[in-house]
Amino acid sequence: MGVLDLLRDILSTPAILVGLLAMVGLLFLKAPVQDVVSGTIKTITGFLIIGGGAGILIGALDPLGTMVSEGLGLQGVIPTNEAVVGLAQENFGSQTASIMGLAFLINLVLARITKLRYVFLTGHHVLFMSALVAVIIGSAGASSSQLIIPGALCVGSLMVLMPAFAMPFTRKVTDGDPIAVGHFGTLSYVAAGLAGKYLGDPEKSTEDVNVPKGLSFFRDTLVSTAVAMIIVYMIFAIIAGPGVVRELSGDTNPYVYAFIQSLTFAAGVWVILVGVRMLLAEIVPAFEGISEKLIPDALPALDIPIVFPYAPTAVVIGFGSSLLGGLVALPLLGPIGLALILPGMVPHFFVGGGAGVFGNALGGRRGAVIGAFVSGLLITFLPAFLLNYLGDLGLANTTFGDSDFGWFGLVLGSLVEASVTFAWVLAAILVAATFAVGQFFPALRPRGAEGDVVDEEADADADQVA
Repeated sequence: MGVLDLLRDILSTPAILVGLLAMVGLLFLKAPVQDVVSGTIKTITGFLIIGGGAGILIGALDPLGTMVSEGLGLQGVIPTNEAVVGLAQENFGSQTASIMGLAFLINLVLARITKLRYVFLTGHHVLFMSALVAVIIGSAGASSSQLIIPGALCVGSLMVLMPAFAMPFTRKVTDGDPIAVGHFGTLSYVAAGLAGKYLGDPEKSTEDVNVPKGLSFFRDTLVSTAVAMIIVYMIFAIIAGPGVVRELSGDTNPYVYAFIQSLTFAAGVWVILVGVRMLLAEIVPAFEGISEKLIPDALPALDIPIVFPYAPTAVVIGFGSSLLGGLVALPLLGPIGLALILPGMVPHFFVGGGAGVFGNALGGRRGAVIGAFVSGLLITFLPAFLLNYLGDLGLANTTFGDSDFGWFGLVLGSLVEASVTFAWVLAAILVAATFAVGQFFPALRPRGAEGDVVDEEADADADQVA
């Protein structure tokens, strides 16, 4: 158990995991010792900066969530991955750690022997998915021996498949930069990309808004984000009323508190952008060593903030539109017999913001708005349906928030509800899918895999995903 705990802590800490891989890549490249040390430290530091920015954001989003729920008089379940995983560790801790460690090995093996050469490096999301699988199969009555291997095969396959399905859109977002998205909100990003492709106008990007000379300061990402969030925070502070906000602010004037939290949010976004740029400068060259020696043509699949610098305005638009989608879906849950899923500010920002970037890449401003709105609907309805398959955890007033946890949890839960042996069937299907998808859908492979020539138009690639 001590070894499993150590392995879980290493694999669930993205900074350490990616730093180790960067070090291995630099060693494979036979880089000088000073470059290996420098690249490893800068990679780890870049990830820590991203995590620090995320912490700042979450700290600023929590009071906004309270203002929204209290101001609108809502009571219900708030999707929080960290909370539900923490509860799951009490009964499924060893199973989660075992699934997670084995899933990383399966990811590397599948990336090596199939044409989907993606290495999933977002360790905390692997932890979340491993916990989800352990809870669902375990709650269906499976023993540890019945759930660990099929669970790991499922998670390891998803670590390859999900970056692949997002790749045609990621390629469009990054303009061909050699990175993939490793974040289990892929359904939201694909849906946003398709919405942008078919309903948007790619010629009118969120980043190309004409700003009058007197308002040129809005071209600064930090300033434009701050102004937008000041408006949002102040609106909900007024709706909630000074009494509710004062419970959060203590002795500070409620509206001064809302103002400071909005600027804190903007600061968190800026810190994330700095960390992403630093990380990319180190991890991409280091990963060439991994590709050359271990997994040819491999791409690192990284957390969703990796796309934020490509369209920072779309991130803010996506957050707002996703939140609107969640609020629109909320009154529809009760009449169909589902628990009320209150807007979780963290998934709406990270998944909704990412959906805004993907929607913008293929559909401009309209794509960002519609795509993120669709994502907001997904991360409201899917967690509500998922509650039925979480056993006792479904009574804990929290659930998994991101879209891939929702759809995969529903598929897995419906199968093992009939028989726990169906977990093996699903695992076999997913493993087979990694071979089939890599073989028959070249648009989903990393560019240049085994000399493949693939149409450079992301729109054509999106048709394959559809």
